[in-house]
Amino acid sequence: MISMPKDLPDDPVLLKQMLAQLLSEREADKGQIVDLKEQVKLLRDRLFGRKSEQTTDAQTPQLVLFNEVESVELTDTQDDEEVVVASSPRRGKRKPLSADLPRIEIIHELPEHELTCACGCRKHALGEEISEQLEIVPMQIRVIKHIRKVYGCRGCEAAPVTADKPAQLIEKSMASPSVLAMLLTTKYVDGLPLYRFEKVLGRHGVDIPRQTLARWVIQCSEHFQPLLNLMCDRLLESPVIHCDETRVQVLKEPDRDPTSQSWMWVQASGPPERPVILFDYTTSRAQEVPLRLLADYRGYVMTDDYAGYNALALQPGVERLACMAHARRKFVDAQKVQPKGKTGRADIALTMINRLYGIERELKDVSEQQRLAGRQEKSLLVLAQLKSWLEKTQPHITAQSALGKAVNYLANNWSRLERYVEAGFLPIDNNPAERAIKPFVIGRKAWLFSDTPKGATASAQIYSLIETAKINGQEPYTWLRHVLERLPQAKSVDDYEALLPWNCSLEMSR
Repeated sequence: MISMPKDLPDDPVLLKQMLAQLLSEREADKGQIVDLKEQVKLLRDRLFGRKSEQTTDAQTPQLVLFNEVESVELTDTQDDEEVVVASSPRRGKRKPLSADLPRIEIIHELPEHELTCACGCRKHALGEEISEQLEIVPMQIRVIKHIRKVYGCRGCEAAPVTADKPAQLIEKSMASPSVLAMLLTTKYVDGLPLYRFEKVLGRHGVDIPRQTLARWVIQCSEHFQPLLNLMCDRLLESPVIHCDETRVQVLKEPDRDPTSQSWMWVQASGPPERPVILFDYTTSRAQEVPLRLLADYRGYVMTDDYAGYNALALQPGVERLACMAHARRKFVDAQKVQPKGKTGRADIALTMINRLYGIERELKDVSEQQRLAGRQEKSLLVLAQLKSWLEKTQPHITAQSALGKAVNYLANNWSRLERYVEAGFLPIDNNPAERAIKPFVIGRKAWLFSDTPKGATASAQIYSLIETAKINGQEPYTWLRHVLERLPQAKSVDDYEALLPWNCSLEMSR
């Protein structure tokens, strides 16, 4: 009910204007209430709902996530060693163990007295039954003792000569390449903070303070710089580069509060046979950062709609693409706040966007020329339908609602969203950058912050190496150990090139 002021003007025109203003304010208040309800619903969904955008009727009970051991029921017959989770469908047979794992054969023979048959004949072997069991050897720590022989001449006063030992990455350090590789792997692959690795070593009787571990990490990163330079060269050769950024907290940045936010930027791409992922730490999220990181680049840049990339897109030879996955997520949010059991405008948009992704799945394994032809034939039609729907819908929605935000995002980025159909090599979304930055985000949940800018820079460099190694099919510890053993001997560009992940064929014991 509208509350009217006590002193009303006599002029009918003024009365009409006052009533219109009151009605407008009431509608605005109603709109704010609707927006707040949508925000609460989305917040609840993000806190307690499924993380995937995909929906399914069969959902695993949330209790299983928190009560893993207690929710396991062992069946009476475990012939294939299955474990059945309560309220979950029965799984098929277990996968065979990797053929790349080393194997130790243990042959089981019949006792001697059972080798003689009841008829008196000697039994002979008919075949074998083979089963495999996984074994894990806990961390083995040992000391490599370098003994350098010293020789001298008794017949003269010539100076003694000491035998050389192989050059070490960190001279006069107790850390061997295997220790450094394990240190980097546990922190940057497994997300284990240094203080926890310090405790792991302590359980094995090795006392190395975390300050020493941190110093080793930084020293390793400095020696990796030639590899990073070569990786950057390969990245800039790519016709498309995916970009993204995320927050990182650094406690001891000069002239900054410890709670200040800094940023970790990622660029992902490179030639198909030599993919590259590069991280870069900065204190700023300003547009100067992507301008510096991609100063010499000419090609397409795939980003979200963050305005910090606008200046980059104005550089000669740089074309900007927008991410369809970001647009889709906003319509997913709008779909979540619709009344239960009812379809709405968000469903219409999602249907068309999903059709675009269906076309991309059909064209996934074809050549670039065939993909371009397929997009021109199929995707252009769907994009035209989506744009027509967008133009009809936008004037009739509230900008601050979840649907309004989704529609406005789509409209504001439309020219960059539809550009992927220009060529067969262009991507529809920025998922490669988001996949690349995800390990950093997961690791950040464990170690929370970096202590110093040097540590944050070292983290960026080592994440670059490890994620590039992973995307090129290298096992991180094996590749890192291989590189750390050979870096001290590397002198030329060819020596460093040989250590890059796509040039290594490793068959080392782990």
